[in-house]
Amino acid sequence: MALRWRISALVAAAACAVAAAVGVLVHEFSRNRELSQARESARVTLDRAAVTYTRTGEVQGSGAALDAPGLPGDLRDLVEQGRRGTEFTTGPAGPAMWAARPAGSRVLSVRVDLTTTMRDIGALDASIVVAGLITTAVVLPLGVLTAGRMSRRLRTAAGTARRIAAGDLDARIAAGPRPRDEIADISTAVDTMAGALQKRLLGEQRFTADVAHELRTPLMGLVTAAELLPEGEAAGYVRDRVRVLGTLVEELLEISRLDAGAEHADMSPCPVGPLVRDVVARSGPATTVVGADETADTDGDADGLADGDADGDGDAGAATVRTDSRRLERILTNLVVNAHRHGRAPVVVTVSGDGRTVTVRDHGPGYPRTLLDDGPQRFRTGARERGTGHGLGLTIALGQAQVIGATLEFGDAPDGGALATLRLPAVPPPAGADPAGPAER
Repeated sequence: MALRWRISALVAAAACAVAAAVGVLVHEFSRNRELSQARESARVTLDRAAVTYTRTGEVQGSGAALDAPGLPGDLRDLVEQGRRGTEFTTGPAGPAMWAARPAGSRVLSVRVDLTTTMRDIGALDASIVVAGLITTAVVLPLGVLTAGRMSRRLRTAAGTARRIAAGDLDARIAAGPRPRDEIADISTAVDTMAGALQKRLLGEQRFTADVAHELRTPLMGLVTAAELLPEGEAAGYVRDRVRVLGTLVEELLEISRLDAGAEHADMSPCPVGPLVRDVVARSGPATTVVGADETADTDGDADGLADGDADGDGDAGAATVRTDSRRLERILTNLVVNAHRHGRAPVVVTVSGDGRTVTVRDHGPGYPRTLLDDGPQRFRTGARERGTGHGLGLTIALGQAQVIGATLEFGDAPDGGALATLRLPAVPPPAGADPAGPAER
C-alpha cells in the first residue's frame, strides 16, 4: 500500500477511535448522571411516601405502592433485612429506578419510570455517531490531501535521487527551507549530497583529462626516442610499451570527452553486416560471424575472413540501420578485443536479421560478478582469470553506446562464456544530442 493511503487510513482510524472514545465517555457520563438524578428523586419520593404512610396509613406519591408486584427480588430481600435501597431495572415494563424501605411488615416502594430518559440518551448516542461520521468525513479528505502532498514530495525526492544515480548530476529537488519539516530536511540533504558528489566527480574528470593531456607531450618524445633506438630485442620491447602507453593516454582522453558530454553522434545509414565483418577481419585472432538465420561455427576457423568473407552474408549483411558507424565500429572493436584478451576461443559475433542486435560471445570463464552487478569500471578487470588490462575498453564501449542511443548489456551465456549484447535503437537520437556519458557505478 502506498504511503499516501497508509497515512489516510491511519487518519481515518484515529478519527474513528477519537469519535468512539468521546461517544463512550459522553454516553457513560450522561447515563450515570440521569441514573443518579433518578435515584435521588426516587429516594425523596420514598421518604415523603413513608412519612405520609406513617401519619395517615395511606400511600401517596408518584409511583409509590405497598408490596408492588414488579419490585426486583434483590431489592425485596434487602428490605426484608430491615434495610432500604435502590435498584435500576430494564424489564418488560421499560427502564425504571426503584426505591424501597420497610413499612412495618410490608414493603413500601417507589418506581420512577425512565423510558423517556433512556430514549433521550439513545438519541444522544445517535447524535454522537452522526457527529463522528461527519467528523471523519471532514478529516479524511484533509488527511488524504496532506498525505498526498507528502507523498508527492517524497516521490520527487526519490525520482531526483534515481536521476542522480543514473548520472544526471545536475538534478536537484530544490525544496525551499521549511522550519521543522523533515521532508525538506531530507530534500536539502539529498541536494547537498548531489552537489558534493558532482564536485568530486567533476574533479576526478578534470584530473583524468589533465593527466591525459599532460602525458601527450612526453609521450610524443618517447615515441620519437623509441624510433631512434637501434633495432634489437630491447628496442622492440620499448616500442611496444610506448605503444601501450599511447593507447592508454588516448583511451583516457576519450573517456574524459565522454564524461564531459563533448561527444555527439553523427547519424547516417550504416550496413551492419559489412561493418561487423570489417571489425572482425581487423581484430586479428579468429572470430566467427553469424547472421540472423545461420548457425554459429564454433571451430574458430577464420580463413575466409582474410578474403573478406564470413558467416552471416544473409540478412545481417543486407541490414542497414541509421547510426554513427565510427562509434559503432569502436564499440564492436572493444567488445571483440576484450573477448579475445580476457576470454577463450572461439569468439562468436552474431547479428540479428534487422541488424539492430549484435552479440559478442567468448567461451572463457565469463564476466566477473562485480562487472555484472556494478557495470564496467575503469582500471578494474574484476577477476584474475579474465586476464590483465586497464579496464577501459568496456567503459568506453558503454559510453559510446549511450552516445548513439544504444543499450549495452553484459551477462554470461547459459553454457558458459561472457556474452555482450548491443541493441541499437529503432529511432536513433537526433544528431548533436547530449550523450548520457558512461555510467560510473
